[in-house]
Amino acid sequence: MPHPVFRFATVQGQNIHWFLKRNCSVSPAQLGWLYASLCVVSLGIGGFFWWQGATLVLPFAWAELAAVGAAFLVYARHAADGEKISLQGRQLVVELENAGRLERAEFDRDWVRVEPSEADRSLIALSARGRSVTVGRFVRPELRPALAQEIRRALREA
Repeated sequence: MPHPVFRFATVQGQNIHWFLKRNCSVSPAQLGWLYASLCVVSLGIGGFFWWQGATLVLPFAWAELAAVGAAFLVYARHAADGEKISLQGRQLVVELENAGRLERAEFDRDWVRVEPSEADRSLIALSARGRSVTVGRFVRPELRPALAQEIRRALREA
């Protein structure tokens, strides 16, 4: 039976995958290069003023770079966050990555409940046999009902 067209999913053979990721304009590697160039410029200017006798400029440059570095580190830690939902044969596999920590849940496809209702814009709960995970953090709230409906349809038809 041919698969229906999906808005959020990709179909590979008999498997259906949803990759939901944070929308980041800068990768952690690019951020590292940006921070390195910022360090070179800021410390170069601070070193020049220190050499000219303004000794307090360099410590403030270090403090500025430490604060910016901490903010970049927080950003980079969550840049790769995402949710992967895979319908593989009789199993629905959900993998949630948050700050480098991976949480995995497997459900028998015949027992999975997908909530919320179609009009609700909250996160989507996938549950079966006492286990539950929420997905949809990286989808705009107004699109979550469509994602939930798509998962329901894939569970029924695949």
